[in-house]
Amino acid sequence: MNCRSAVMFGAGLGLWCAVLAGEAGAPPQPTPTAVSEAEDPGQQAGALLTRLMPTPLLLVGEQHDAPEHQALQRELVKQLAARRQLSALVLEMSEAGTHTTDLPSQASETQVREALRWSGDQGGWPWSTYAPVVMAAVRAGVPVLGGNLPRADMRAAMGNESLDRLLPNEALERQRVAIREGHCDLLPTPQIAPMTRIQIARDQTMARTAAAAIRPGQTVLLVAGNGHVQRDLGVPVHLPPDLAHRVVVALARPAADAQEAAGQTLPGADVVWRSPPRAPRDYCADMKRSMGR
Repeated sequence: MNCRSAVMFGAGLGLWCAVLAGEAGAPPQPTPTAVSEAEDPGQQAGALLTRLMPTPLLLVGEQHDAPEHQALQRELVKQLAARRQLSALVLEMSEAGTHTTDLPSQASETQVREALRWSGDQGGWPWSTYAPVVMAAVRAGVPVLGGNLPRADMRAAMGNESLDRLLPNEALERQRVAIREGHCDLLPTPQIAPMTRIQIARDQTMARTAAAAIRPGQTVLLVAGNGHVQRDLGVPVHLPPDLAHRVVVALARPAADAQEAAGQTLPGADVVWRSPPRAPRDYCADMKRSMGR
């Protein structure tokens, strides 16, 4: 999720908004990777793979409204598949249990959407945005796996207090703060803990899906919002301890934030990939309008 869709169970968005606000400080500060607007996505993907491979699991975060991030993901899929190193593409944007495993590489977009149960904008995930990434995997004969918590399981997660114990107290509190701030302080206080549990359950579900897809000598590529890939809060917390993995956080901050961001602790990652900044947008104003406030 992202800020524009947080009202629709956008727990993942809360963390992304907090990253932008500098809330999600990380244990060791990663080394940022400078990105030139002149470089094409293929060159960028190749440089990242040279730096990060080999790894059984590559977690790539994104800012959902930055098209450069989806372009990078598509190139990562194409290059890993060309090397015969991609065992699966796991998506936050589709529910766990959905997959394209039974489809031929020539399957139509309609068939792929049906297999992934991707209807309409998928609760804030426009098909047109992610189709190039998904179809690159399908055309290469690589299975695409939904990784997110099914909507039918969200209510149970909200009441599952055992999820609170999966994170250290400090990390749990940061998650709760991120949920509150990511929803622009519009959530009633009693809803913050249940919504945080949805976030934790989402990360846990993506971790299980990715771990189950691991194949010797190959790489699983997981694509999710930046809040989901952070080492100390997100999917990596729920991976088997012996499963090696690498993390890329992709940032497209407004130019006005550049100087401030330079002095902030960056999210836990191996690489912070910077793309051209997006124009500033008041997501909280959008959310208030959508809620009639």
